[in-house]
Amino acid sequence: MTLSSHPISDTRSQAIDIQSVISLVEHDMTIVNQTIAKNLDSDVALINQLGAYIVQAGGKRLRPVALLLTAKAANPEQTTTSSDQTLLAAIVEFIHTATLLHDDVVDESEMRRGRETANEVFGNAASVLVGDYLYSRAFQMMVDVGSMRVMEILSRTTNQIAEGEVMQLINCGSADITEEQYMETIQSKTAILFEAATRLGAVISKQARPVEEAMAAYGLHLGTAFQLVDDILDYTADAEEMGKNVGDDLAEGKPTLPLINAIKRSTGSDKRLLEEAITNASRDNLDAVLKLIEQTGSLAYTARIALEQAKLAQSCLDVLPDSQYKEALMKLAQFSVERAY
Repeated sequence: MTLSSHPISDTRSQAIDIQSVISLVEHDMTIVNQTIAKNLDSDVALINQLGAYIVQAGGKRLRPVALLLTAKAANPEQTTTSSDQTLLAAIVEFIHTATLLHDDVVDESEMRRGRETANEVFGNAASVLVGDYLYSRAFQMMVDVGSMRVMEILSRTTNQIAEGEVMQLINCGSADITEEQYMETIQSKTAILFEAATRLGAVISKQARPVEEAMAAYGLHLGTAFQLVDDILDYTADAEEMGKNVGDDLAEGKPTLPLINAIKRSTGSDKRLLEEAITNASRDNLDAVLKLIEQTGSLAYTARIALEQAKLAQSCLDVLPDSQYKEALMKLAQFSVERAY
């Protein structure tokens, strides 16, 4: 696995590579998507309209894919996928989508995946309330699994996600956030749902606790790497390719790792410029900020941390028997740091 100053490589080869990973659970994901559509159905028209808008937004649904791959990798001799596995994958996607709806309202986002956010189209109130609906619907669906262990994992996860969102809100506009504080925030807000997905893959395939813990660790490291690369792409990616504007994090006053590290390595007027960019939550000095982030080596630094996380994720897979599904999980970790979108 290689990484340059930022993890952007040939998009075509990466797209083919990740599609080969997803194709291993393509039939299962068809069932997952059908389950999502079925459980979004409501007598309330606005829920149907906003729900359909979200589903049509697409995305690779990497969290449910990771859950399904983990279940198969932990028990590669299974010939069929249980209905509980696809139901759990849909539940994880519901929770993820609910967090996106709430995040876009809090962040006042206008674009996601190349089109207007739901809050721009339907309004903040509708987005928040439908996000609440998705959360509550997810817990209704959990009951159908009939497992207190599943309920325990997902209730703890959703609680920690909420804590992470509040932590991020507190951090916004603050120029003195440390790297340790930031890592704690992204693990609570983003990586924890990856952790839950891969842990559930082990739980639902009835694995021993050591395997479950290893798969949970895989998901946590994978999710952390994924978020760190998002941090890099916010300052480096093509806006059309990313589906949002470059510097959105800066405009929202979010102190992500590239900026945190750049502040740490800067002095004098350069440091003040970076600090004010966060406290003012503005793109006004974006070009100067980008130059300082590059000069301080902060993109390369963030990329190294992301790569370390991806390698840690791959090392967690040592407990699994060799199979095409284990190899797919290895590739998923690699994709997390080599993607360009």
